[in-house]
Amino acid sequence: MCRERLVSDRTHILAIDQGTTSTRAIVFDIHADPVATAQREFQQHYPNPGWVEHDPEDIWRDTLATAREAIEQSGVGADAIAAIGITNQRETVVVWDRATGKPIHNAIVWQDRRTADVCTTLKEQGHEDLVRARTGLLLDPYFSGTKVAWILDHVDGARARAERGELAFGTIDCFLLWRLTDGKVHATDATNAGRTLLFDIHAQRWDEELCALIGVPTALLPEVHDNSHPFGETAPGLFGAAIPIAGMAGDQQAALLGQACFEAGMAKSTYGTGCFMLLNTGDKAILSDNRLLTTPAYRLDGRTTYALEGSIFVAGAAIKWLRDGIGVITRASQTDDLATRVPDSHGVYMVPAFVGLGAPHWDPDARGAIFGLTLGATAAHLARAALEAVGYQTRDLLTAMVDDGSTRPKVMRVDGGMAANDWLCQFLADLLEIEVERPAHLEITALGAAFLAGLCVGLWPDLDALAATRKQAKRFTPKMDAALREQLIAGWRDALARTLRHP
Repeated sequence: MCRERLVSDRTHILAIDQGTTSTRAIVFDIHADPVATAQREFQQHYPNPGWVEHDPEDIWRDTLATAREAIEQSGVGADAIAAIGITNQRETVVVWDRATGKPIHNAIVWQDRRTADVCTTLKEQGHEDLVRARTGLLLDPYFSGTKVAWILDHVDGARARAERGELAFGTIDCFLLWRLTDGKVHATDATNAGRTLLFDIHAQRWDEELCALIGVPTALLPEVHDNSHPFGETAPGLFGAAIPIAGMAGDQQAALLGQACFEAGMAKSTYGTGCFMLLNTGDKAILSDNRLLTTPAYRLDGRTTYALEGSIFVAGAAIKWLRDGIGVITRASQTDDLATRVPDSHGVYMVPAFVGLGAPHWDPDARGAIFGLTLGATAAHLARAALEAVGYQTRDLLTAMVDDGSTRPKVMRVDGGMAANDWLCQFLADLLEIEVERPAHLEITALGAAFLAGLCVGLWPDLDALAATRKQAKRFTPKMDAALREQLIAGWRDALARTLRHP
């Protein structure tokens, strides 16, 4: 880590938060307070059932536009930006031409399930134990490696070009770094590399045997660095001044950092398009018995801190479906009002397996279902069922982590857009039977990226200084009757069993 103060008169950090449905840029000051924010949503592409793609040029255009807008709104100018931190939707992949920088195919998104058959074949051939031992991951189309191989096998001439070193692969952080540095830097960080199925998280290097197994030539791969690292500088013409790019992390690891979960046993859960719970396990990479993921939480000064992770593929995306898919609501914020308008869900349960089920079930072929509908069910009951499903799935993750031998956290720190919903936070506290803590600023993922960049350029000296900036907003304490909680959970388990392909 490069903690020596690089530019003494620069006191702000620009964080680029490139998510699944939108791109944000936020300027933070030295107190870790946001002073300017810009955001743009971009188009989702669904070329076939279960397929999800993004146009990388849309992502690049919005990244550039929001970064410029945030800098302008901040009033401090590019000369006051000490560094840029990047955080990104993980597992989403881009393959591009090294000579032109142009992608050869749309980005294949983490939600995409097109390589499910490939993963099933690899499992049947007995390779999952090797993959788990080295990567901490499961053989699932969620992860990057099989997506890269699919692009190479379905774009004319791509595999031969890749083997000749003419193409580059990267997750979104890597693609943006390439574009921001005008093609000078092809690199990623340990957290994003650790989501590819190609990276040995214990040895902290690309694994040639896994690359051969998945079918990804090593000539495609970027360099891997610490999360806080001088990756490069922006091309001078982009923002009016060259700005160091000094921090990168996958979005969920960035949220763990932004929540200051620096000690083993601390946990956070982020509620955006999906829901992702990470529990810090310190320097121990715990191999789960309950099909959770073992993943790098962050790597600083060459030392890796690990986490157990549970991934729920659909959380906020279910609310988006209620709004855009079937028109039950007109804006996402309505769900809070609707959930409190009715005393219960009227026996309605939603299992939001729109793109399969993630942890701890890992059933890529499961599909969304709603149970318990009667003529008395209303839009309010559907909205409440969608919110309750987030709580039930979160409880399933926490239960699996404790069963794996992890210490039960005393507090669950929550963030992401859905965490603004007071009703949901209280329901989480009631189901998890622990306090739920919501920070003053919900854009914790961007803050984590800012922390990493600020550490590198010396804006903050160490992790203790980062923790000292934390501003707690509200705590939610469990208050649900135990009998009611068990009744609700029993109904969820029944609905889940009916949804799973192999209950």
